[in-house]
Amino acid sequence: MRSLINILDLSVEEIDELIAVANDIIADPDKYAEACKRKKLATLFFEPSTRTRLSFEAAMLELGGSVLGFSEATSSSAAKGESVADTVRAVSCYADIIAMRHPKEGAPYVAAMNATVPVINAGDGGHNHPTQTLTDLLTIQREKGTLNNLTVGFCGDLKFGRTVHSLISALSRYTGIKVVLVSPEELKLPSYVKKDVLQQNNIPYVQTTSLEEVMPELDALYMTRVQRERFFNEEDYLRLKDSYILEPRKLENAKKDLIIMHPLPRVNEISVAVDKDPRAAYFKQVLNGKYIRMALIMKLLEEAKA
Repeated sequence: MRSLINILDLSVEEIDELIAVANDIIADPDKYAEACKRKKLATLFFEPSTRTRLSFEAAMLELGGSVLGFSEATSSSAAKGESVADTVRAVSCYADIIAMRHPKEGAPYVAAMNATVPVINAGDGGHNHPTQTLTDLLTIQREKGTLNNLTVGFCGDLKFGRTVHSLISALSRYTGIKVVLVSPEELKLPSYVKKDVLQQNNIPYVQTTSLEEVMPELDALYMTRVQRERFFNEEDYLRLKDSYILEPRKLENAKKDLIIMHPLPRVNEISVAVDKDPRAAYFKQVLNGKYIRMALIMKLLEEAKA
């Protein structure tokens, strides 16, 4: 049974194929209106989410399928102590495919090992968020016309940001990619990501604490919030939360065709004044998330049928 737990579960060819299908859905949504008729998606969200959960639900509904599930652990049998394995065994009896978010790293992997239907990891702790990465790749491809020969800057919380780790892993398989890492010392990209992904794939990268310094060379800028829920103490969070705030003046030396991305939710790391800038792509990203999830749901259901 094919599931998607890590972005590396997909080959570059499969990612490119999903992007092509998503672009076709955007061009002709009616063609896909009954692609998942009579199929059910279960959304098992043990951790709060707005965009990811609603995006999965909208994706399935627009494919002609239906949705069931829960949006917090307290409204599921997990509150009674039921294991993830037992939960997905039971849910597999009702649904054709499962999208799962969980605060514990590795929980969706356990789910995939025990489910009898495909499982999509919708985020597990600070670990992986593969459908956000697919969303990001679709956004870059649509805005820049390519996923090759780009300099991509990542700014903010690079230590705990699962979206950052996943996107760097995915981009490392394309050609001519350069990575610029902007963060406070305490929130630097983990050394295992640098070693296992960047160095392993010979991706040139720069680490700095100054966003203004590197802004002119960026083709894409990926902003992230400093995540309160990943910190062990409030003091560290409060000290670091406003480290980088993107304001219009910081974009004065940026390329005219820069794209500004953010996995959302934002707190205050991008000023609302930037929303009017034509280079702001983060709300386009939200919409792209629905289309790429439609493509992925169809792919996994098709493979499950085969």
